[in-house]
Amino acid sequence: DSLETDRQARRLRLNRIAEAQEKSLSPASREVLAAYARGVNYYLETHRDRLPPEFAILGYSPRPWRVRDSLLALLEMQRELTNSWRDELSKQHMLSVGKQEKVDLLYPPNATVPLTPGSNAWVIAGAHTASGKPLLSNDPHLQWNLPSTWYMIHLQAANLDVSGFALPGIPAVLIGHNRNIAWGMTNLGYDVQDLVEEKIELATGRYVKNGRFEQARLERDTILVKGERAVELDTWITSDGPAFVSDEGHMYALRWSADLDAARLDFALLDLNRAKNWEEFTGALARLDGPAQMVMYADTAGNIGAHAFGRLPIRKGCAGDVPSDGSMDACVWQGYLPFDELPHVYNPSDGRIVSANQNVFTPTTNGMFAPRYRAQRIGELLRSHESWRAEDMLQVQTDVYSAQAHLVAKKIAEAWDRHPSDKARTKAAVDELKRWDGKMDRGSGAAMLAAIAYERIRKAIAESAAPGKGEEWERSFFAPEVVEHLLADRPDGWFKDYDTMLIDAVEGALTEGEKFYGSKVSLWDYGQYNELRFDHPVASKLPLIGKYFSIGPAPMGGSPTTVKQTSARLGPSMRMTVDLGALDHSLANITFGQSGHWLSSHARDQWDAYSAGTSFPMRFEQLGPVQVLRVTPR
Repeated sequence: DSLETDRQARRLRLNRIAEAQEKSLSPASREVLAAYARGVNYYLETHRDRLPPEFAILGYSPRPWRVRDSLLALLEMQRELTNSWRDELSKQHMLSVGKQEKVDLLYPPNATVPLTPGSNAWVIAGAHTASGKPLLSNDPHLQWNLPSTWYMIHLQAANLDVSGFALPGIPAVLIGHNRNIAWGMTNLGYDVQDLVEEKIELATGRYVKNGRFEQARLERDTILVKGERAVELDTWITSDGPAFVSDEGHMYALRWSADLDAARLDFALLDLNRAKNWEEFTGALARLDGPAQMVMYADTAGNIGAHAFGRLPIRKGCAGDVPSDGSMDACVWQGYLPFDELPHVYNPSDGRIVSANQNVFTPTTNGMFAPRYRAQRIGELLRSHESWRAEDMLQVQTDVYSAQAHLVAKKIAEAWDRHPSDKARTKAAVDELKRWDGKMDRGSGAAMLAAIAYERIRKAIAESAAPGKGEEWERSFFAPEVVEHLLADRPDGWFKDYDTMLIDAVEGALTEGEKFYGSKVSLWDYGQYNELRFDHPVASKLPLIGKYFSIGPAPMGGSPTTVKQTSARLGPSMRMTVDLGALDHSLANITFGQSGHWLSSHARDQWDAYSAGTSFPMRFEQLGPVQVLRVTPR
């Protein structure tokens, strides 16, 4: 079942990248990661007969942990957060049948947002809080994982006292706080991948570059498959990267910032964990390569800030939005943006900074940036009153109002009012939309109708731009703002009549919804439409009892354009608010549970609080632990 995932990891050269990174580690970084590896391996060797059930079920005895495995854990997160090459192919497919100006409108470089910089994270200065010190909140949006993606941990050692969220396999806190500072992260969205079309002979590896033949390097992998023959995988490596994307008779190499210039690597996360002020904090950030993130900052002295980090390529001759011609070097990278030139802000006069994956670069910068709706809504809520406390931030993190869906509902209602008919069924549905408050709540029929109608409008727009290729735009980040633009400005050339398209969309949505939820929209339930199920990757496949190791079906509120961004693919992977005035007043929780052992009482003991939008104390001073593990080196 995992063979294709393994193929993809080999084609992206993740193991080889990690091997090169390991060789380039500074001595201090290598020492830390090697010590961590020794600890993992000591546990494995002393617990071979007591490993979790998955190992017995799969007949799997793990090999020793290596330094590069910790680097691979970071690379895997980088892979999850940077998949823009797929959008390049989608846009190219649409351009093959559509008009350039229409397709370009569907893939715009997002404009900047007035809130200084743009997962969700925000920080507010003490002038707006009850304690007089900053509050920092973060809820990164990632693909759903069971067990939970994050591991909550408090690390204490010489010159180290830090609490927060770690990724298993990485010996540091990625998001959290120490005694002096707090920080959170959101994905930056800047495009760090380019597809390059190669004129390559797959039998020999010869390819054309600037009018002459060059020889690609062959990398061969063998993937062992249990109970079946081993799978051989050959990949040609050109000067542009691994040539592994075959599409409609064309072969593309992937140029990726993670796979270039592995001459330097510094495991700076522990320095980030130890930082005491803005200067030390940004000094550590400058040594982090990726995945590219926007980082929120606050400290006990009352300062707030934000700074981007990562290796962001400087392009010449192209935008990077479609594959380039490798034979002519049509798109080249001229190094990376200097750290000091990356978007940043420190102690803004407004005392509020919001990041919600929106574009924080120039309007022409290419990337996978989120629509402005989450960032704007967070800003509106933060300005709605003063004297914020940590527990108040849960109201913001779980907010389900969608300005975008509300606008779609209003535009449908306006179209109906201009062209009413005697269809009682449609009139009743439109009346539900008129009464709706725009909240994507469980139990709301209007929210469900608006969501289905939006999908039909989006498909109609995509088909108008590129007939027969509209499905390429299905999961586009850009769709919500493009839909708003077309419905508000109604440019010529897209539809004969926008009102007719809108009425057709709502009537089609009614027909679709009635098949599953009945004829009365007032009785529909958006939570059923946005219903999630989480299956344990191993235990859920066990015959007869596998169903007991899943969570769900779980009806959920929220949508891709609400602060609580929830869909079948992703959602808030954790929630945290740090109170710099009293660290013990901070709050934190993850999705399911701290333990990966499915029979543990801690495997899913946070789910009820998470789904209800409540949280737990993030103790730092007054710990009151139930169990303590104290390690004394000798």
